[in-house]
Amino acid sequence: MVHINHRVGIKAPLQKVYEALATIQGIAGWWTQDTTGKSEIGGTIVTRFHTLEGTEIGSMHFTAKTLDPEKKVRWEFTAGPPEWIGTEVIFDLHQDGDYTIVLFSHRNWAEEVEFKSHCSMKWAIFMLSLKQLVETGQGKPSPHDIKIDNWN
Repeated sequence: MVHINHRVGIKAPLQKVYEALATIQGIAGWWTQDTTGKSEIGGTIVTRFHTLEGTEIGSMHFTAKTLDPEKKVRWEFTAGPPEWIGTEVIFDLHQDGDYTIVLFSHRNWAEEVEFKSHCSMKWAIFMLSLKQLVETGQGKPSPHDIKIDNWN
């Protein structure tokens, strides 16, 4: 199995970072504005991605598997790009001085493919959007995220 891993430090209390990862409003503030669903264990969350003109370019459905305040958020993808189905995203959190450290992992890709490289770069951009949201109150969720190639 192949994994994507990132580490980012956010100068904010753990609880504030957790809320950005574990709530619909939080996710909409850093990943994609079009986020709906139920952020509870077993609840399904739907994220849709659009161009600035409003055209939908992709969507994902995932189930919240772990919502452990101030420690961990874990999602399992049930719909979306075929490469994502059955994969999971984990956000492990811990405090280190003034920083909350987020250890991000998108786990269990079946193989190393070009799309995984694209997603790794996009996750890095969205982790910086998370940092910006928590530290300043304003993230850069889709459709206002940095575009990196012709796939977004």
